[in-house]
Amino acid sequence: MRRSTLTLGGALFAVSLALLPVAQADMAEQLAETLTVNGQSMSVERVRETPLDGFFEVRLESGETFYSNAEGSHFLVGDLYENGEGGLVNLTEQGRNAERAARLAAVPESERVIFRGTGEPRATLVVFTDTTCPYCRQLHEEVPRLNELGIEVHYLAFPRSGLRSPGGRQLQQVWCADNPAEALSAAKRDEALPGAADCDNPVEEQYHLGMELGVQGTPAIVLPDGRLVPGYVPAERLAAMLGLNE
Repeated sequence: MRRSTLTLGGALFAVSLALLPVAQADMAEQLAETLTVNGQSMSVERVRETPLDGFFEVRLESGETFYSNAEGSHFLVGDLYENGEGGLVNLTEQGRNAERAARLAAVPESERVIFRGTGEPRATLVVFTDTTCPYCRQLHEEVPRLNELGIEVHYLAFPRSGLRSPGGRQLQQVWCADNPAEALSAAKRDEALPGAADCDNPVEEQYHLGMELGVQGTPAIVLPDGRLVPGYVPAERLAAMLGLNE
């Protein structure tokens, strides 16, 4: 246990520095249990410490995130930045990225449509896709080049017009197909899919996961560190973003 000394009025006191994190943890737990707005208890998923003394990051079960003092009497809404030697660092976004990466890591490969190259992969991209999206089709044309560069592409379903849209049904057909990769490629070539869409498939679950992780349109590319890149990005630029062109 680390100890330090403090002199007050000529008296020497020993201060246990290890007690400080414990107190902070107790304050976070108490805030999670007692946080109310307009007399109504908030559905708190977690509360954790921040670099700001006396302020905590609060995440609600709805996915909303904000900052609160220990008493829950004052809130700050927005991103928290660190003004470091290398410039501004978005600490809130770093937290979102880490959570996004962890949530996606929990999706089993059996529920993904995967395009692999022939060699050992150097990186993996997770892409939320929609078969009716023009930019998704454009990105899909880059998949062979991505595979050549050692980048695996793992697709998850995100019907941008909703689960009951034609794209939603088509994505379910893809995930129900005997060969989902072939079916996805065919759908993106605007070919009709003959299979059914009524099997036990993860399309709805992945759609809701995408919304929880901040996906607002397709394609939505997630890098290995959890960064979310919206829209079409050429293969060479993606490789550069992954540090594979060096």
